[in-house]
Amino acid sequence: MLPDTFTTDHHELIVALASRYRLPTVYQFILAARAGGLLSYGPDQIDVIRRSASYIDRILKGEKPAEMPVQVPTKYELMINLKTAKSLGLTIPLSLITAADEMIE
Repeated sequence: MLPDTFTTDHHELIVALASRYRLPTVYQFILAARAGGLLSYGPDQIDVIRRSASYIDRILKGEKPAEMPVQVPTKYELMINLKTAKSLGLTIPLSLITAADEMIE
């Protein structure tokens, strides 16, 4: 599922519909996996916020935003909802399980 304001705001409904129609879905934000989505893989939101705060600090101290380098996320999180996988009849490969940052059982 693509991340945007609509899907983020309505993630619980989307997760519920995916569950009802037995659709395995991948989300960018962990809140969807926590709400019952199969898995999420995306930037660590806490890390993004921390790094944003340092940029705001630099701007408030006088640096020009146009002269600052563009930042991209460097830390990503993989969360797997094993409960959802089981309800869908899916077996998650061990390699994916060992790579996960967090699992919901």
